[in-house]
Amino acid sequence: MELHKEIARRKTFAIISHPDAGKTTLTEKFLLFGGAIQTAGAVKSNKIHKSATSDFMEIEKQRGISVATSVMGFEYGGKRINILDTPGHKDFAEDTYRTLTAVDSVVLVIDCVKGVEEQTGRLMEVCRMRHTPVIIFINKMDREGRDPFELLDELEHKLEIQVRPLTWPISQGQSFQGVYNLYENSLNLFRPGSSKINENLISISNPLDPELEKWVPESHCCKLRDDIALIEGVYEPFERELYRDGLLAPVFFGSAVNNFGIRELLETFLTIAPSPEKREAEERMVLAEETPMSGFVFKIHANLDPNHRDRTAFFKICSGRFERNRFYTHTRLQKKVRFSSPTHFMANEKSIIDDAWPGDVIGLYDNGSLKIGDTLTEGEALHFRGIPSFSPEIFKALENRDPMKQKQLDKGIRQLTEEGLAQLFIQFGNRKIIGTVGELQFDVIKFRLEHEYNAQCDFSPLRYHKAFWVTGTNEEMLEEFLRRKSGAIALDRDEQPVFLAESEWMLKVAREDYPELQFHTTSEFSGTL
Repeated sequence: MELHKEIARRKTFAIISHPDAGKTTLTEKFLLFGGAIQTAGAVKSNKIHKSATSDFMEIEKQRGISVATSVMGFEYGGKRINILDTPGHKDFAEDTYRTLTAVDSVVLVIDCVKGVEEQTGRLMEVCRMRHTPVIIFINKMDREGRDPFELLDELEHKLEIQVRPLTWPISQGQSFQGVYNLYENSLNLFRPGSSKINENLISISNPLDPELEKWVPESHCCKLRDDIALIEGVYEPFERELYRDGLLAPVFFGSAVNNFGIRELLETFLTIAPSPEKREAEERMVLAEETPMSGFVFKIHANLDPNHRDRTAFFKICSGRFERNRFYTHTRLQKKVRFSSPTHFMANEKSIIDDAWPGDVIGLYDNGSLKIGDTLTEGEALHFRGIPSFSPEIFKALENRDPMKQKQLDKGIRQLTEEGLAQLFIQFGNRKIIGTVGELQFDVIKFRLEHEYNAQCDFSPLRYHKAFWVTGTNEEMLEEFLRRKSGAIALDRDEQPVFLAESEWMLKVAREDYPELQFHTTSEFSGTL
């Protein structure tokens, strides 16, 4: 059956990391390896000399960082690979959290010099909560870094997951020789400075094979054999089911900037990573092989092409076959919609498609009717779970610097917050409060408002501690709370009431005074992700 065949071909995953670990570079090397691009961008000293393929926004090009999720697809080895390259900067973590709802697995990039950093742990926490399979790539082995066994211990301790090396480095830094593939029993010798695919593969029957000594200095041979013996004695054998259940993370070593170690990672990934299987909706579990099409919007991006002022919804297909110009049911609005120009992405390049399958992420032109979390189906009322807003950490009031551009400012801030760049809370009197995870988001908002909407703004700090979505079955008590606390109440994008608490003490008092109300840290009314 065509549907089953297309599902089996697809691998959809996100690449995540702490900033500067090499995530975007690894993304580009995958594309280079798959023939999707011919040359990769270079990021040096936090300045982009030639803008990275997946960093398409002007502010990304100026700052040398990824601040928006990019979607890239290519064919390799008979498979359709969909990569979601996520922002590494912690200020844009919420965009990454939402992206993790749209993938079937994850590649986590670790800097061999810095090891596990704070943002890495938070990202892994989200993966654990969703039982997302994770492969770890330890990058920059051509630099003097930490001992590989020390890194493995830290991965297990800080990320709370069992690991199993599937490749192993032969020395590192200036004396880096290459990697031994424990999964396939082969040797890949390192040749630095290559701008092409770096492959110097030598088949070795086992680590004790005398052939090894023809290619690797004797001292490194002895160390490699001792290391492999220790690995086999300490770490459990690799089991695919444990990996797919999110309980075991295979580990690879390499140097993304030198195109080294990518083949082992990519081809093993294609062998072991899951294809689309199922997705939880509020109503039931939806299987990928079901014939009726269903899917959800996990991101919206305005002005992906600044010349055309477009608005694109990133749509993940969960089941069935999506067809161009076919009518689908918009479950929130309960109306029929169709799309004449659905697209596949290659960073800032888009191509119109006629159909797409479970696992694919496509772009849908949006006139403003789609929001993050919206579901499209062939008629069934489904609402996919796991795409909440999270309580921000910084709150600022939006101030217009040019009263003549009020309409442009209103339109711009509405569209940018609908993208998920920040959260918009509206208080009585139309006072607009922006909530973010970090300060950098305010810089991005100001930049994009000015350059994309011709509007200028300032932000004034507010002393709010956290936002809490308020619910309760006692309607009288809820109405009384909203009335008495009106100065600290705002509405979110879905017009749900939110309590902006100035401190933990204020929250404690509210809970004691209104015991029948619930105060939630996410818009899905749960204290967890």
